[in-house]
Amino acid sequence: MDLDKIIEVAGLTVDFDGKTVLSDVSFNAYNGQVTVILGGSGSGKTTVLRQILGLNPIRQGKINVLGKDISTLDESEQTKLYMKMGVFYQNGGLISSLTVGENVALPLEQHTNLPKEIIEEIVKMKLSLVYLQDTYKMYPSQLSGGMFKRAALARAIVMDPQMLLCDEPGAGLDPVSLASLDQLILDLKKLMKMSIIIVTHEVSSILRIADRVIFLENTKAIFEGTLSDALKSKKEPLINFFNKGKGQ
Repeated sequence: MDLDKIIEVAGLTVDFDGKTVLSDVSFNAYNGQVTVILGGSGSGKTTVLRQILGLNPIRQGKINVLGKDISTLDESEQTKLYMKMGVFYQNGGLISSLTVGENVALPLEQHTNLPKEIIEEIVKMKLSLVYLQDTYKMYPSQLSGGMFKRAALARAIVMDPQMLLCDEPGAGLDPVSLASLDQLILDLKKLMKMSIIIVTHEVSSILRIADRVIFLENTKAIFEGTLSDALKSKKEPLINFFNKGKGQ
């Protein structure tokens, strides 16, 4: 039985200042899988993620997220949809003047009417899931690089999203911390039954976590399929990408 499509991108073309960043890009992502969008620097990976998140208007092409054409949604419908999506930003996006607990609580405070005591319990539970139960009153500056990323992950999942979107989650981490973060993402996927979309260039991560791969090259999606098929592909850009990353 085919898995449900959670994201459908069709004919997406994006231009910035007269320069084509994405050209007729089409692909699907499926329920319960980790879909990795990869490619070389400047290939348009993060642009795809921004389009899915509605951060840039769609001028050509179509994107369906969880069965909804995002270009047709009004503000209320957009809010409902994006509350089903957690976002893990490359730099973590934590506010330095707030404690870890306050950072993780922000989405709950902004989008729910839950009492403060319930929010605190939910935040502590999510911090426990990412092995940061002792950091509730700490500040981001007091965290190591790996801990900082896990705190950002806790905030991304605090609303129990159906889908998690990650932009270079392992950027700047040492190999051990990166492997630990990858395993945590896989554990959370299983525990919370999330579908995950990840933009990354870290080959070691891709080999550990990907179910499905979308490869971008020169503004186009030149491959879509399973990780196994990607590794067996005869397309030179894929061969070069994976060979170059074997030393990571």
